[in-house]
Amino acid sequence: MISTKAGRAALGALAAAAFGAAVTACGAAWAAPLSQPPAAQQAPAPGGNGAAAGKGAAPAGPRTDIVAVVNGDVISNDDVIRRTRLFGMSTGIPMTPEVLERLKPQITRQLIDERLRLQEIQRRKIVVSDQQIADAIHQIEQGNGMPPGTLRQRLSADGAGFRTLVDQVRVQIGWSDVLRQTLGERAQLTPQDIEAQKAILAQQTGKPEYHIGEIFIPVDDPQNTADAQRFTETVISQLRAGAPFPVVAAQFSQSQSALSGGDEGWRQANQLDPGVAQLVLEMPVGAISNPVKVPGGFSIVQLRGKRELGNENATVLSLRQLFLPFASPLNPQAPTEQQRQMLDKAKAYGSSLRSCDDVEAAAKAQNQSRPIDPGEIRLEQVSPPQFRQLLAGLPIGKASQPLVANDGIMVVMVCSREEKNVSQLSDQEIRQEVIGERAELASRQLLRELRRKANIDLRGAA
Repeated sequence: MISTKAGRAALGALAAAAFGAAVTACGAAWAAPLSQPPAAQQAPAPGGNGAAAGKGAAPAGPRTDIVAVVNGDVISNDDVIRRTRLFGMSTGIPMTPEVLERLKPQITRQLIDERLRLQEIQRRKIVVSDQQIADAIHQIEQGNGMPPGTLRQRLSADGAGFRTLVDQVRVQIGWSDVLRQTLGERAQLTPQDIEAQKAILAQQTGKPEYHIGEIFIPVDDPQNTADAQRFTETVISQLRAGAPFPVVAAQFSQSQSALSGGDEGWRQANQLDPGVAQLVLEMPVGAISNPVKVPGGFSIVQLRGKRELGNENATVLSLRQLFLPFASPLNPQAPTEQQRQMLDKAKAYGSSLRSCDDVEAAAKAQNQSRPIDPGEIRLEQVSPPQFRQLLAGLPIGKASQPLVANDGIMVVMVCSREEKNVSQLSDQEIRQEVIGERAELASRQLLRELRRKANIDLRGAA
């Protein structure tokens, strides 16, 4: 099976995968003047993940029939429908009664696994705080360029229910704590372990590596193989139609890499399942695979990049960013007085800021909640292209023009721009790789054990 970068505590990596959620948000409406509507104006409550909401005639109302009982805990038809609607909102699939019925078997099995995880979390007396959940959901919103509160609004409007997402995030965070307990001392690497891994990597310099994304759909019983494959094919069709891979992975992959949007990191062919390895040798960058049968289920593979180990140069930027929030979502055709004031303020900052230290000081004076320093940014990976061009040409130490988004205005400054060999892993990245592989193996083994011991009563369609 594909080894993973697990061990991340929550869905925050979705935001970190870009170059700072605030910059991403502003990039979506790059340099749009307040008086001019963007090309694709959205309602104040955009999709919870950047995908189109499901359109179509859903059932008149959910039923509360019992579809499964897991160690005495009930999973109702209402639970299945709400989770299916969440899936539809992620992918843009119209939530018709026929679609709901087709997805129901696999969604039910995912809810059973989730309930088993929750019961183990509770058995170990692990507490996931409301603040942890709020932070994770906030980072999901940031990572998809959405104003705070958007997910609650859209999920409620589309019938998925905000509680559905809260419950899912709670289990994901709690399960990470379960795995940390399960791994114990194996969740730590000594300096000697890291040096040994560096020596192995040094011997492999020049060999091809592949940046992999994965969505893992488990098969808990051979009798369920056909249902799992149909579900996998449905997911693939929506990914190829434009559904965002990280969001779909975060919600429906049963691998620990779901916590980072399905990002498996860089892998050599010998680190992959043989079926996956054969595929990535032939796939073009950006492609989505057909279902791949792997031990324990099916994988959907996205090839995100290719390189030679130890040999990858890139332009790396250091930035500072100042964010001025709007009190309400922007209507570019009718900006409020507060929004006009924020634009004037941003222009004034743009004229007065002379260094990255100045930007930091201004951001701290604003009590800015978004990251001032988003960390090192690879210019080639910045999106959208207009924003990449801006960062490529912006002189070091010069503030950008105000970048207007739906929820506020950003001013950015490039502190440094240099060519680096980015294929060399840091000690922290090596630690994440190794512990991630251990956590993924522990996760699948523990879930299999929980299934084996569980009393699961499937009631079927009600």
